[in-house]
Amino acid sequence: MATYKEIQGEAVVNTSTDITSEGQVFYNTPGNAFKIATATAADAWATANNASTARYNMGGTGTQTAQLSCGGEPPPGSPTQVNSTEEYDGTNWTNGGNLPAAKRSQATFGTQTSAVNAAGLTTNPGTFFSTSEEYDGSSWTSGGSVNTARGGHSASGTLTAGLIFGGSTGPGNPGRSDAVEEYDGTSFTAGGSLSTARSVLSGSPNGTQTASYATAGIGVPGFIAETEEYNGTSWSDGGDINTTREQAMGGGTLTAGLLSGGNNPTPGSLSATEKYDGTSWTTSAASLNAARVLGTGGGTQTAGIVAFGTPGPGIATEEFTAGGTPSVETIDVT
Repeated sequence: MATYKEIQGEAVVNTSTDITSEGQVFYNTPGNAFKIATATAADAWATANNASTARYNMGGTGTQTAQLSCGGEPPPGSPTQVNSTEEYDGTNWTNGGNLPAAKRSQATFGTQTSAVNAAGLTTNPGTFFSTSEEYDGSSWTSGGSVNTARGGHSASGTLTAGLIFGGSTGPGNPGRSDAVEEYDGTSFTAGGSLSTARSVLSGSPNGTQTASYATAGIGVPGFIAETEEYNGTSWSDGGDINTTREQAMGGGTLTAGLLSGGNNPTPGSLSATEKYDGTSWTTSAASLNAARVLGTGGGTQTAGIVAFGTPGPGIATEEFTAGGTPSVETIDVT
């Protein structure tokens, strides 16, 4: 409990309800008590253990304590793409089963032990895949084929109720896609199209087939700030992000989203983080320790993860912890 000396000289506000603005001293009239909203920990990104295989532009899904990453591109100058898989347990990365074929620019949805890796590209400039693979925590097997081969798309949902959206089906602006497909564990079928065709966009990896967001990316004529929200049938307008970007790492859900890093024409690679409440985006006081693009993101708005990516060594991992709401204490004025 705070004492009078600790709040001496502070402005005191009379109010009928508690105030939760950090540091605010107030008098709660119904309760006949002086109170203070105490400080709490702020949002923070912390460096975690490195992964084993450097990569970027890969597939990924999961949580801060059970993340899955697969495929992707090796650091510039390496001759081949990556077909390996790595699993994170909240402390260390370990190797999982290899993909049947190396892929980049794919989208992965589900969990660490029940995931789908959909579409993607072969080597640059590449051929678009229509194939998908399903993961059981140990090995990959063939899944249903997508109807529109693509890369640079995003995804949400589970192995038996998944969603992929956007991406590229060819070079340049004509190749930007608004196509959406839903997966039932066996086959992909068409869903409601995005309002704005876009590629290298971000989504809510822990969203569902009937409640997901799509944000950021590149469209016509350029970088996109608008967010779209999916209800299982159609997309509607959501809140704009504060910093336009592409190739960013998404996390969370439709009503508790997390967006980090990515690329912007000025200044280039970003470290900025934003949080979504289903209506609007706010910029977090915490930024990634290292700016990056084309990494893998996951987790929740309160416990997120970003790993791999470029520039940099391509193996770095960071964990996000959200700050709390200030608590309210009664002040002893005796």
